[in-house]
Order: sequence, then C-alpha cells, then structure tokens
Amino acid sequence: MKTFASSTGHNAAAAYPPAWGAVFSMALCVVVLIASEFMPVSLLTPIAQDLGISQGQAGQAISISGFFAVLTSLLNTPLTGRFDRKRVLLGFSFLLLLSGVTVAFAPNGVVFMTGRALLGVAIGGFWSMSTATVMRLVPRDSVAKGLALINGGNALAATVAAPLGSFLGQYIGWRGAFFLVIPLAVLAFAWQWLSVPAMSSPQNSRATNPLKLLRNPQMAIGMLAIMLLFMGQFAVFTYLRPFLESITGVSVTTLSLMLLLLGLCGLAGTWMIGGLLQKRIYAYLIAIPLAMAVLAAVLIALGHSPVAVAVVLGVWGLVATPAPVAWGLWLSRTLPDDAEAGGGLMVAVIQMAITVGAGVGGALFDHLGWWSPFAFGAVVLSGSAAFALAAMRHARFSA
Repeated sequence: MKTFASSTGHNAAAAYPPAWGAVFSMALCVVVLIASEFMPVSLLTPIAQDLGISQGQAGQAISISGFFAVLTSLLNTPLTGRFDRKRVLLGFSFLLLLSGVTVAFAPNGVVFMTGRALLGVAIGGFWSMSTATVMRLVPRDSVAKGLALINGGNALAATVAAPLGSFLGQYIGWRGAFFLVIPLAVLAFAWQWLSVPAMSSPQNSRATNPLKLLRNPQMAIGMLAIMLLFMGQFAVFTYLRPFLESITGVSVTTLSLMLLLLGLCGLAGTWMIGGLLQKRIYAYLIAIPLAMAVLAAVLIALGHSPVAVAVVLGVWGLVATPAPVAWGLWLSRTLPDDAEAGGGLMVAVIQMAITVGAGVGGALFDHLGWWSPFAFGAVVLSGSAAFALAAMRHARFSA
C-alpha cells in the first residue's frame, strides 16, 4: 500500500493520485458519527423508561458525548501525533463501532453513558483530524471540495437523525434504532481500512498543544469568530421548535417539513460552497454570519407568517450549514503544517460554543421571551463577522 509521508496535502497530492475513495469513506463515517450523536434527541422517553432513569438523566447523553469530544479534540495531537495517521483514524472509527454496540445493548444507565462517552472520543478525534487528513488526500485546489463532501455527510445526518430515530423507534424500539447504525459503522471502518493510504507522522511534526496556537494573533481572532458564529447559530437553532409551535403556530407535520426544508437547503449550500471558496474566502467568512444575523432579525419581525418563516429557514440552511467548510478551508491555509492541532482547537471551540449558545439562549427564552435568543443570536453573529474581518487584516495568505 502506498504511503503519504509528507506534512501537507500539497506535496502528497503531487506525488500520488487523489484518494477520493478515502474522502468518501470519511464522509460515510461522519454520517454515522452525527446520526449517533443526535439520535437520543427523539428517543429520550423510551430510553429513560427502559433503563430506569429520568428523562433529564437520559438527556445528558448529548452532554457527555460533547464533553468527551472537547477533551479528545484538545488531547489527540499531543498524545497521538507520533503515530501513523491512518491507524489513529481507524482507531477512532473502531470506537464509533464499539460505542454503537455498547449503547444498543446497554443494560443500565451507566453502561449507556459509557457508550456515549466512547462516541464523544470518536467525534472529537475524528473531527480534529478531518481537515489535516483531507489536505493529505487531495490536491490543494480540491481541499474545499473534499471538506464540502465531508460536511455534506454532516448536514445529511443532522437533517434525518432525529426524525428517523423517532420513526424507527415506534416500530423496532430505541435499541433497534441505535443498532441500525452498527452495520454502517462496520462499512465505514472497512472502507477506510481499504481506501485510506498509510500516512506516517510528518517528520516536522511537533505534536503541537492546540492551545499554544492561540499565540498566533490570526488564529486567536479566527477562533473568536468561529466561537461567536456557532454560539449565535445554536442560540437560534436550538429554540426553533418552540418558536414554530407557539409563535408561527404550525402543526407538527408542517414543522417537520420546515425543518426538512432547512436541512435540504443546507445540503445544497454545502454542495455549492466548495467551488465558491476557491476565491475570496474571507468575503464568505464575513458574509455568512452577517446574513445569519439578518435572518435572525427577520424571524423576530415576521415570525407569525408561516410562509415568511419557511423562506427564512430555507435561506438559513443554505447559508449556515456550509460555514464549517469555509472555516475548515481557512484553517488549512492558515496552518498548513499544524492543521491537525488547529482542527482539534476548532472542534473544541465549536463544541463549547454550541453548549454556551444553547444554554444562554434557553435562559433568555425562559426569562425574557421567545424573541430574546433570536436577538442575542443576531448580535453575536454580527460580532463573528467583525472578528472575521479582523482575521482578514491579519491574513498571511491571499484570499
């Protein structure tokens, strides 16, 4: 089997043909990761009843996976930076498989949470390596396309995981719903085993502590922009359902169709962004959060109109879902030799931003009213655009 030994995707791509099969195998793994992560959202009640725990305790299944994802994303490069990257990637894919088996056959809440912790390790490790791995699998001018492909798996799974879990749970139970991801995990593992080339640890690898990257002004500013982007996004997104039910006044069926529209537009946006990012990347890094801020404000103003809300949600999906692709490409160009450590830092920042954004949004929703998380999201997203502009002024690459 051929070996990719260079430190970046640029040199590797020059020596070997692009490994698109490996990129597709990673996209499939992302589908399984994200589906597994969000499946409990629609299955909390039967999980709690079967395992003898409260729904609040069952809801910690999301929190515990997020906590271990943050921890792993920060520790992955320092602890595994000396090892063949293919083996490390396969290790995280195996943990995904082991997590699925553990959760599906969990006899009690402790074992169930153990399986979720394993999933968090797989999520943090896999995502922290994704950008650096794509850089070594495809030519430089195809990195955006490769990242878009992987994020397309993310968008697809995020769109269908919760409704599919709820639907399947009615017929085969929550364990059956979780068990169905196991064959996909096996397929993803086998496909990666066969298609991902051996990628020895770069000779100039410094096993960088991701937090040390914040000494770079551009990285620090960029991470602030990413943090505010996801904080604002999830302050809004987390509370769409109660907003749609109580303010827009749509039925559950219409609500599901609106969320499906959001997801499908997200897939379209992810497919389109790969080509658009080849030039003027900073223009998109600034425009995306600005557009989202405007859309959040429009939701406040036109929230009682189902047609207007549906249009806004479609545009939201088109604009917001491709954002990780844009920032992943920015990372690959800002840190071509430390992309994996940077990826770990970015994953940690995103996970923490999601937690804070959802938490602050919930507190505002309860104490100030339905409009407040949308207003908070608009302000925070505007801040993200401002920091993206500041990052552009510190840029070391042309875009």
